[in-house]
Amino acid sequence: MAVSISNIIPAKTAEATQVTQYTSNGVQTIIDKFTATNYSASAATISVNLVTAAGTAGNDNLIVKTKTLQPSETYTFPELVGHVLPNNGFISTIAGTASAINIRASGRLVS
Repeated sequence: MAVSISNIIPAKTAEATQVTQYTSNGVQTIIDKFTATNYSASAATISVNLVTAAGTAGNDNLIVKTKTLQPSETYTFPELVGHVLPNNGFISTIAGTASAINIRASGRLVS
């Protein structure tokens, strides 16, 4: 069993539509850190799904629903830390406002 550390979601702006941000291809992924920062001047929300290989983002795999971030607030999502994505599982997000929240995630890839 090999384990490597990875920047699974490089820093980017979260979209205002449901978007797959990372897929665990050929490995299992352990989420170590997921960070979101609201860089806008108004409060903004973000939701995060952890989806199994055969699933789609929906209420049955919603881990964080409409987390409100105040202007300039950073949140580290302890709800996601330690979760394991199976092979072909994925992280999906939706922001309540486009161009407001930056996200980034790191984790361990187990093959």
